[in-house]
Amino acid sequence: MAVNYLLVYSEQLATEIELVCQKVKAPSNTVFQIRKSSSSIYANIREANYGQSKADMLSKFEIALKECSETEGWLKLLFNTNAIDEEVYKKQRNLCGRIRRILISSCKTLKENIDK
Repeated sequence: MAVNYLLVYSEQLATEIELVCQKVKAPSNTVFQIRKSSSSIYANIREANYGQSKADMLSKFEIALKECSETEGWLKLLFNTNAIDEEVYKKQRNLCGRIRRILISSCKTLKENIDK
């Protein structure tokens, strides 16, 4: 069930970040990096669905978790430099937070199941 939410939320995040990047006036490296990290969240969660094992699924979720943190950092930088407004920043940050919490919970559950 959590995986379904992760897929929906990560696709939403990647899509919305892409749309923001199409409009934002920011250095090209920043735009490239946030596109890369947000789409990596989505890609790794999708890959996890077809993991070869629980350990492989856990690895993909852990990568997605790191990318989520990176995306939050790029969002903060865009907000701090006035490339995005507070409303856009908070909406995307909250979505990252939602994804992060589900990933943390999912990783914990997978680790417990692997250790059994």
